[in-house]
Amino acid sequence: MNILGLDYGSKTIGVALCPEGSSLALGLETLRRDREENLKANVHRIGDLIKEHNIGIIVLGFPKNMDGTVSERCEKTLVFAERLKRTFKKVKVELQDERLTSVQAERAMFDLGVNGKQRKAAVDMQAAAIILQTYIDKNKNKKGDL
Repeated sequence: MNILGLDYGSKTIGVALCPEGSSLALGLETLRRDREENLKANVHRIGDLIKEHNIGIIVLGFPKNMDGTVSERCEKTLVFAERLKRTFKKVKVELQDERLTSVQAERAMFDLGVNGKQRKAAVDMQAAAIILQTYIDKNKNKKGDL
């Protein structure tokens, strides 16, 4: 079973993949969003990815505040998580704390010498990979099916 990682933002959704038998998350793509309230095309694309990659688990970044409190973005993420659960009933949706993942992704892109415009386009995808990698590492010893 493959695992999909999502970094859900107001303008983009970063997507990462961990293939079955691997313990490494790889950035896959960045989905653009036309409007905050219109997710139809994005959910459709996620459905395509679920079918294409035989996804069994979606790991969705949960953007708590630095002090651990729940933000307005968390509330929107929870609504999105419920939509994913309703739409893809056979796929497990799990939340993963994503504090500082965008900062880590930005720093990694900078360290690799990726220029500003290219870096901006890749940050969300890289953040999704960090979210997914954190989940994989956290659950590696808990579950034999990861």
